[in-house]
Amino acid sequence: MDRFVKNFIVMSILYLTVSSVLGIIMIGNEKLVTLRFVHSHLMLLGWVSMMIYGVGYHILPRFMGRQLKSRAVGETQFWFANIGLIGMVVFYTANIYNPARIYKTLTVASGILEVFSIVLFFYNMLATILPKAEQPH
Repeated sequence: MDRFVKNFIVMSILYLTVSSVLGIIMIGNEKLVTLRFVHSHLMLLGWVSMMIYGVGYHILPRFMGRQLKSRAVGETQFWFANIGLIGMVVFYTANIYNPARIYKTLTVASGILEVFSIVLFFYNMLATILPKAEQPH
């Protein structure tokens, strides 16, 4: 298993743990319900998406009998996805407790980085699993 694939899976499990604990804390303290954005993004972009990326990178090329188009793109996507997610939840939280334009701007910038990481996955998977057009002889 490639290192970045294993890293996606490990981070997925970490995000599951953190978001589950946050969910329980939110139940116990109603004032923290304002963190539902953080909780839901850690669950969906953290746990679910990271697991899909890891399993997808490991399994889909094998199903197609091909090599992954680019391990470098996968590694870059790992970093962009994690930096984007952590940035979103940290800056969003900072904006809740200390509203400032810079936090909102950094939240949006982190979200854009997250979307770019999704585009990298989209490209890498399609370039891996779709057959190239045959060249005329």
